[in-house]
Amino acid sequence: MPSCKDSARQAHLTVHRIRPRRVLMSIFLLGILTACATPEPASVDGSGAPRPSAGEVTAGVAAAHPLAVEAGLDVLARGGTAADAAVAVQAMLGLVEPQSSGIGGGAFLLHYAADSGEITAFSGRETAPAGAEPDMFLDAEGEPLSWFEAIVGGRAVGVTGVMPMLGAAQQRFGALPWSALFDASIGAAEDGFEVPQRLARFAAGGRWPQAEVPDVIELFTNAEGETISAGEIWRNPAYGQTLRRMAERGPRTLLEPPISTRIIERASQPPLPGTLVQADFDAYAPVMSEAICGGFLDHRVCVPPPPSSGVALLQMLALLEHTDIDQRGPDDPVAWLQFAEASRLMYADRNQYVADPAFVDVPVAGLLDPAYVAERAELIGDRAGSLPEAGSPPGLAWAPDDRFRHTGTSHFVVVDAAGNVVTMTTSVESIFGTGRTVGGFFLNNQLTDFSFVPEVDGVPVANAVEPGKRPRSSMSPVLVFDVDDRLVAALGSPGGSAILAYNAKTIVGLLAWELSLQDAIDLPNLVTLGENFFGEASKFPEDVRTGLVELGIDVQPGRGEESGLHGVVFHADGRVEGAADPRREGIWRTLVDQEG
Repeated sequence: MPSCKDSARQAHLTVHRIRPRRVLMSIFLLGILTACATPEPASVDGSGAPRPSAGEVTAGVAAAHPLAVEAGLDVLARGGTAADAAVAVQAMLGLVEPQSSGIGGGAFLLHYAADSGEITAFSGRETAPAGAEPDMFLDAEGEPLSWFEAIVGGRAVGVTGVMPMLGAAQQRFGALPWSALFDASIGAAEDGFEVPQRLARFAAGGRWPQAEVPDVIELFTNAEGETISAGEIWRNPAYGQTLRRMAERGPRTLLEPPISTRIIERASQPPLPGTLVQADFDAYAPVMSEAICGGFLDHRVCVPPPPSSGVALLQMLALLEHTDIDQRGPDDPVAWLQFAEASRLMYADRNQYVADPAFVDVPVAGLLDPAYVAERAELIGDRAGSLPEAGSPPGLAWAPDDRFRHTGTSHFVVVDAAGNVVTMTTSVESIFGTGRTVGGFFLNNQLTDFSFVPEVDGVPVANAVEPGKRPRSSMSPVLVFDVDDRLVAALGSPGGSAILAYNAKTIVGLLAWELSLQDAIDLPNLVTLGENFFGEASKFPEDVRTGLVELGIDVQPGRGEESGLHGVVFHADGRVEGAADPRREGIWRTLVDQEG
């Protein structure tokens, strides 16, 4: 039987850099983690300094709300691992940031084991029910439903996967009992907490139709009959009861009666009633696999496999290696032109080819094939061109799906005292999911991440709806390693389709422009959605904006601004540098900070 190293050697493609000074890197293709032994970790960093011992690692959490950070730190202080703390962080986020994620949603998680160097990818992506139909998001005339109509419909609800996924990760890598991970979130739900500004803003309504769903209105109306406001104390005792039950019964609690029965009943109500049945919940299982990795500037970047769109992020970084973006900087308009044009190429391919690999052939190797990437990179010119179509990578062809989604999502990173790391992106899809609640939590509307149109001109769409299928996701948690295979960064972001651009911007800032992680996160966001360029126009220096206009890019404000990047950088001397996106309410805090 071949060894793990032999198998890995057979299962990769070598990427030849266009600059000889760069070390050859490898793109590792999909595989089943349990079929291969753990690789040997590197013992030194690029400077030859010894890798810091486990006792020197500073444990910490970066997440979208201070209470979620504190919940994770509390678990770490009790001897919990990164996988243990991730459960506590998610449970608290579902209470204090329910517009973005929750126990009724789905997630992707990467786990790094410090003692072995093992990277494990977990998918808690939701699944479509057995009764799902390819035309379920078409109206009576065969036209796609409007976005705002579909996202509040019962048929948008998929089988929730985040807690079963966290259960699988915690069972494998945890140290504390499952029941010991919910104390902080139960206490906050029952005793109350100060309403954050972002939650109050979304609860107050606006352009999101979920704000008009009766469940949302009831949940966020206080004793005076008014919508909750920032700073007031708010309680969600129903959520606390749900967590108590989950602590006692385990990670599949929401998939079992009586809660699953209530989910089925609520999802089956109009408008657009869904088809969920108990058998759909019984059949659900999280997926554990190897990550896929690609090279960028003498580093290895690892992401989850499809249906995550991480492969698209790797492709974008590979495209940028065919430019001189690393010789430029954030004050150079040409650098942002290169970023924008690589984004366009990436999105064109992502929208056409990425889907659930259990149902369709996703050309992962083809999208990252060096010759194909080089061919696509030739389309990056000296000024913005027309919107590119998808290319033809080695593999099967699919029809395009050009929908861009806007989601309610969150990201967090946990580091424990042994140096184990969790980087996880989690979502209920749109703001408050469907707006429908059960047991104090929101039901997701992740099935609207499928293509509404099952085929184009007779050619099937890869991301079309099928029973049991998982919709394509933009969620792409990231791990970054140096040339000696030392972990140097863990990061990720919410933001719907823009997640890929947010992550790429931060990686470029960190690795190409050698910024601190915080400065890389703080860089202005630039997102290409179709023909348009959106982003934080006012954050670009005036000469950069002027230069971009001369290059054919007029950055428009109003979209592509709601990133929520969180991450950690590991320095060779043992320092751990965390950072949080100032655009949201997140923080980075260490166990030392808490104890101090």
